[in-house]
Amino acid sequence: MKTTAPVDEVYRIVHTDHHDPFRVLGMHPVTVKGKKGVAIRAFLPESEKVFVVPDGGAAPQAEIELTRVHDLGFYETVIYGKTEPFPYQLKKIMPDGAVEVFHDSYSYLPTLTDVDVYLFNAGSHHRIYEKLGAHYAVVAEVGGVQFAVWAPGARSVSVIGEFNKWDRRSHAMRVLGSSGIWEIFIPGLPEGVLYKFQVKTQTGYIMDKTDPYGCEMEVRPRTAARVNFLGEHAWHDAEWIERRGRGGQLGQPFAVYEVHPGSWQRGEHDRWLTYRELADRLIPYVRSTGFTHIELLPVMEHPLDASWGYQVTGYFAPTSRFGSPQDFMWFVDRCHQEGIGVILDWVPAHFPQDPHALALFDGTHLYEHADPRKGLHQDWGTFIFNYGRLEVRNFLLSNALFWIDRYHIDGLRIDAVASMLYLDYSRKAGEWIPNQYGGRENLEAIDFLRELNRVTHEYFPGVLTIAEESTAWPGVTAPIQHGGLGFDMKWNMGWMHDMLEYFAHEPVHRSYHHNNLTFALLYAFTEHFILPLSHDEVVHGKRSLLSKMPGDMWQQFANLRLLLGFMLGFPGKKLLFMGGEFGQWDEWTHDRSLDWHLLDYETHKGVHRWMQDALHLYGSRRALHAVDFHYSGFTWVDFHDSAGSIVSFERSAYDPEDVITVVCNFTPVPRQQYRIGVRTAGWYKELLNSDAERYGGSNVGNAGGVEAEAVPSHGRPYSVSLTLPPLAVLFMSRMDLKS
Repeated sequence: MKTTAPVDEVYRIVHTDHHDPFRVLGMHPVTVKGKKGVAIRAFLPESEKVFVVPDGGAAPQAEIELTRVHDLGFYETVIYGKTEPFPYQLKKIMPDGAVEVFHDSYSYLPTLTDVDVYLFNAGSHHRIYEKLGAHYAVVAEVGGVQFAVWAPGARSVSVIGEFNKWDRRSHAMRVLGSSGIWEIFIPGLPEGVLYKFQVKTQTGYIMDKTDPYGCEMEVRPRTAARVNFLGEHAWHDAEWIERRGRGGQLGQPFAVYEVHPGSWQRGEHDRWLTYRELADRLIPYVRSTGFTHIELLPVMEHPLDASWGYQVTGYFAPTSRFGSPQDFMWFVDRCHQEGIGVILDWVPAHFPQDPHALALFDGTHLYEHADPRKGLHQDWGTFIFNYGRLEVRNFLLSNALFWIDRYHIDGLRIDAVASMLYLDYSRKAGEWIPNQYGGRENLEAIDFLRELNRVTHEYFPGVLTIAEESTAWPGVTAPIQHGGLGFDMKWNMGWMHDMLEYFAHEPVHRSYHHNNLTFALLYAFTEHFILPLSHDEVVHGKRSLLSKMPGDMWQQFANLRLLLGFMLGFPGKKLLFMGGEFGQWDEWTHDRSLDWHLLDYETHKGVHRWMQDALHLYGSRRALHAVDFHYSGFTWVDFHDSAGSIVSFERSAYDPEDVITVVCNFTPVPRQQYRIGVRTAGWYKELLNSDAERYGGSNVGNAGGVEAEAVPSHGRPYSVSLTLPPLAVLFMSRMDLKS
């Protein structure tokens, strides 16, 4: 083999075994028998001939043919008399006569700086999504795409795609020192092309991997990433973002509509709606119903529809099922312009074992723990992130910030936090490894969650982080500096389970379960709670909210209205999964639309009207939302009437006059002359009555209101004598208070 390159390195090039092909390919100074010059080498296996085309200068220069020095397609020429690098292009002639002229990828220096590499390996490059993956770059006045991927255990890595016929020999990458980052610049490559990374492991096994930082993916079951620079969309939500940055959301109305975008509604022939169609249909519906936020089940790319998005393979890519990244930007922008916040479910707890994604990414347990006692989630058959590895932490931290930065997301609901906090989560003795102190706490995950909340609030004030945490872990929403995890809010799973268990009982038995109604007040102000009636409770045989309710059909609808009304009166922010607001009969399934035809029936219309009116009251009266996280916003009037299954309480804001009394009758028996203590004299208006005929009720009530009497009751100097409708909730307030 006649070449100026080390022969062993040429063999490594032609067999795609080289960790730094730039050391061999491209232009290099050489001295041959005392003569100085530059060698230009190229590996173009399918070419018949290859030429160097000098680029630039006042006059065109002659092309120089390279010599084929290896049968597999390794070419070289030496140009004597040249001692400084000069710009050039390569021209290849294919066996069929086709000609292509292109800039040589191996003539360019890396675009990642030493600072980028250092910060990533230190776990603190919070915008690493701008460096790893596929990004537009201009190098030496030539535009193209810069590819970079972290795979420290690989023997070699190549970019493959439709632009090089998926041939790993065409664009082998170089590793940057000991960083584990592989990179290459491909000049002239357009946006929109499909690509993957092909990884050769230390054992020689070759895997095609989807870019972990890819911004757009093919529609499943295909798995390639698509080059997308995330440009084009012009945002129109500056006013919303500025207002969000001022904070104060925890004292504002916060009623979340939880949505699975693939099954909220469907188009013709049962197709998915696009992000833009969802904007046109979902946003007006949410506004008219009275919700303040939309929470989307994970929209990150995922291969399995039945996972609902919770088994993520493309953490930086909104799923292509519903359109492009720009389409999703359009959706979020429209929400903000219409005054609706957007929260995303985010899944840093685990990821699936699909071979094209993160699992065993470079042939080693790179993103996951190698020991299954720490790295395998037994319930879901998924891998658990290695939170102690700095680059993995960096991946997750930057991903959280990415959705806020590039998509203007208003909050992240972090899924399965409990599984992250405990090393023995859902494990038997001997199936888990204690921490360094012998405890069950996952110290690395705890540190990660605190860092997540710290950097999110530092970079994006006003953006909310919400924990789905189902245990009694202390201080989930306490400040980090006080030893807490630093979340803004936490789902109150205990309240949800207590309520659903209570409502499942026939009313005649509810007196024996009165504690279910009151127990949550023992801890209601220890955290910043959201009251969820979520997707997990209406699937897998658990039945819909309406069909959970006991009794005949009338009682079922009355119970549902009562449950929703009790939630809106109870301290804590609100969340309801789609379908609950109009009484979906059937259990939710991910692969078909909600039953919107039910709104043709007065019973279901009544539930929806109730939600509209109750949410309007909730949003318009500060007493119901301004003080959700402190005991001063809630006072029991009477929680002792277990025999009657009746509770009453007051909600109040900072104005001592702004008080709303809530009375709930959890039996189908109307109660006459039921006395409730009130603070002051005056006319008490019946603001809402879930038994009103408008909502499908029996229209039992108080003819619009009652006059308080100077009859002390429940520790108050005045009281009102009420007619309590069956299976219903009343909201009462003094009539001279502005609504």
